Amino acid sequence: MQAGDGGICRIKLFGGQLSSRQARAIAEAATACASGVLELTNRSNLQIRGVQAGAEAALIAQLLAAGLGPRHPAADDVRNLLLSPAAGLDPDALLDSRPLAAQLLSLLEDSPELHALSAKFALQLDGGESRAMLQHPHDLWLSALPGDPQLLAFGLAGCPSEAPLAAVPVEHAVALVQGVLRLFLELAGPAHSRMRHLLSELPAADFIDQLQARLPFPLLRDTAITDWRRSEVACSAPIGIIAQQQAGLRMVAAGSRLGRISASQLIALADLAEQQGDASLRLTPWQGLLLPNIPAAQSPQVLAALAALNLLTEPTEPLTRIIACTGSAACVKGLADCKADALLVAARLRASSARPQIHLTGCPRSCAAAHVAPFTLLAQAGGRYSLYKQAPDSPGFGQLLAPSISIEQAGDWFAAASPAGIPHA
Repeated sequence: MQAGDGGICRIKLFGGQLSSRQARAIAEAATACASGVLELTNRSNLQIRGVQAGAEAALIAQLLAAGLGPRHPAADDVRNLLLSPAAGLDPDALLDSRPLAAQLLSLLEDSPELHALSAKFALQLDGGESRAMLQHPHDLWLSALPGDPQLLAFGLAGCPSEAPLAAVPVEHAVALVQGVLRLFLELAGPAHSRMRHLLSELPAADFIDQLQARLPFPLLRDTAITDWRRSEVACSAPIGIIAQQQAGLRMVAAGSRLGRISASQLIALADLAEQQGDASLRLTPWQGLLLPNIPAAQSPQVLAALAALNLLTEPTEPLTRIIACTGSAACVKGLADCKADALLVAARLRASSARPQIHLTGCPRSCAAAHVAPFTLLAQAGGRYSLYKQAPDSPGFGQLLAPSISIEQAGDWFAAASPAGIPHA
């Protein structure tokens, strides 16, 4: 994709995972062929910014040589499967979602008919982890049931925190997903790129009835399943030293500054993963990262090393709760320099006890956030903002609190919040 600062190359990662070798390959390619600026996305993927004109082929070749592309070129757009960054590690997990996730990724890559799905069409597999992003809506989600982790509840056009439509045994999950995707493609018209578009015209119950008619196994739809709700988990970014289910090991997590790291930081992270962990790292949907399998005795040292790399390692740092797109600095649609303005808001918040979750977006497309944040600052022409508060009965960004304010006024307003983090009106 082209942007104001050059080309953008998005690298889709399985479960947000990178080997240290792949991390170095990305850093070297970003330095040689682009600006050296990397972005962590809200789908646990990674973007290289500032790709130089004429360097695209060399960049792609380096990434493919590191095993960072799809098995089939036409499958790249459909590899949209979100896992917990702590999959296989979280002590609260009901099942290790990675083996099934690998099967689902193979289904998406190896089925030519599924390559017709929109590049935005996305799946989520939730293993019951306590470190999970449950706020992003997906076209199809599957979630392990606590009473029987060999059963997966599922829903359409929503989140695992919502009511499921039915459940299936884990061994039928691949066939279920294949059936859902094929039925969607058969029923969807030109205006139905996402599941929510189709379900705005076709009741979900009718979709499920048609799906059941195609499947050789029953969908479980008793009230014990449809009345179940996924337990809520913290929606803030994991920061610090986190317990693992593997004895004697820890995850060490940090945040990026407004979703960006440099190539040199990524190389240093690769070094750290090799020296202290298992030579791997994982990106998170909170635009952060974690190093898994760190010996418990070494985890404080690793956390200090992440802080020395200018990553966010204090949960009270305001930037851990702020999302901002690039804005006018590198996007023709952006009406304000959102990242620079986010730094100004964070500076004001550091002098207060308020820690609200804020999203700054340069235009209504809301590229940086996959779900509506508690507070949104929407840029206007001239660099001012409209301020919104998330509200269940208000569509879009929510309730309009202020139609036009400066970023300084917004920062002062947030800084005047109560300790609970809700600004006074």
